[in-house]
Amino acid sequence: MHSFSFDIETVPDVDFGRDYFDLDGLADDDVATAMMFKRQQQTGSDFLPLHLQRIVAISVTFRTADTFKVWTLGDEESNEAEIVQRFFDGIERYTPDLVSWNGSGFDLPVLHYRALKHGVQAPRYWEMGENDRDFKWNNYMSRFHWRHVDLMDVLAGFQPRGRASLDQMAVLLGFPGKLGMSGDKVWETFRAGGIREIRDYCETDVLNTWLVFLRFEFMRGNLDAKDLEREFALVRETLATMDQPHLNEFLAAWPA
Repeated sequence: MHSFSFDIETVPDVDFGRDYFDLDGLADDDVATAMMFKRQQQTGSDFLPLHLQRIVAISVTFRTADTFKVWTLGDEESNEAEIVQRFFDGIERYTPDLVSWNGSGFDLPVLHYRALKHGVQAPRYWEMGENDRDFKWNNYMSRFHWRHVDLMDVLAGFQPRGRASLDQMAVLLGFPGKLGMSGDKVWETFRAGGIREIRDYCETDVLNTWLVFLRFEFMRGNLDAKDLEREFALVRETLATMDQPHLNEFLAAWPA
């Protein structure tokens, strides 16, 4: 069994905004401000629609056999098309179970739009049982199948009023939660050239997601107490071996 937990970070698609709203000559900051102002006027919120979000980072954890890994796709110079292609290539190669926090409501729709924009093919992801009967009753698209577990949606009983934030749920369960960074700071950080900080933050988000998922698997009975401790130990050992500042900070904030 292969399992990916995943998370994306996005910024306004200022290239679209410049073209669509006829804003030639304006700097990226001004274009983004104009886009968010128009959105505020239309809806009362400056949060841009999902198809106008440009992906700047995709982080994943990968659990398979006796190994656990966490990384961010591509490198700091990779463009959006490359990292989106890498995400769907991973699904094509491994057919993993996907784990997310609000992936159904945000991450996956954004990935759909950006894959469509960049001409990314993803036949395994879109399989519904036409070519592989195993996908008829367990595919990535159904809200009530297990091939993609959106923890926020599932734990809320599929009720919007029951939803919790990943940060608060992680802290509730004794995990680090967010460490000095949050989604509303990504655009500001990106403008300042902080793509590394964004990638590091994205990795800590997928780690929190994975740890919450392990507790969920324990609750479901798919792991017993020894299994759970073994999974936690594997994560700790992996992060310690990687010896990166943001992962060391995560470990320090996660008491044994």
